[in-house]
Amino acid sequence: PVISAETMELHHSKHHNTYVTNLNVSLEKLDAAVSAGDVSGIISLQGALKFNGGGHLNHTLFWENLCAKGSSEFPTSGALKDAVDARFGDFDTMKKDFSALTIGVQGSGWGWLGYNTNTGSIEAATCANQDPLKATTGLVPLLGIDVWEHAYYVDYRNVRPNYVNAIFDVVNWKAVEE
Repeated sequence: PVISAETMELHHSKHHNTYVTNLNVSLEKLDAAVSAGDVSGIISLQGALKFNGGGHLNHTLFWENLCAKGSSEFPTSGALKDAVDARFGDFDTMKKDFSALTIGVQGSGWGWLGYNTNTGSIEAATCANQDPLKATTGLVPLLGIDVWEHAYYVDYRNVRPNYVNAIFDVVNWKAVEE
């Protein structure tokens, strides 16, 4: 498989679950700080909210972006194909450019295809850590590739390029287009 059951189980039940748990704790602290009028306390929670909130947002989209191997088919017509062709020329060039950008993330982070509401076009981008795409860049996230090692280490060890190239075999392009 492109991504093993073991990786999916660890990724979802351990990593994503931790982001959700810590986001909920941070939101409780935020509520208490707001109720108390504790501006310093509110400000001190920004990092935890960004990291854990971003981790939750990013992973929620990540799961939606995946499908069973053999079910991934880039559309032959429609808005997504038109946007990819307009920005990159064709699917293969988009895949090559997007993959190179994603593989190049230093340390941990995400590769993204996002929609730029100002230009009406799609763009490839990266974000460090769990920084959420929209809050960080203004781009509306369409497709996210998690390049934290927890997303691929069991299956690909430290060979990120093999993981990034393989993940295109399980992208749910219907969900991306929505």
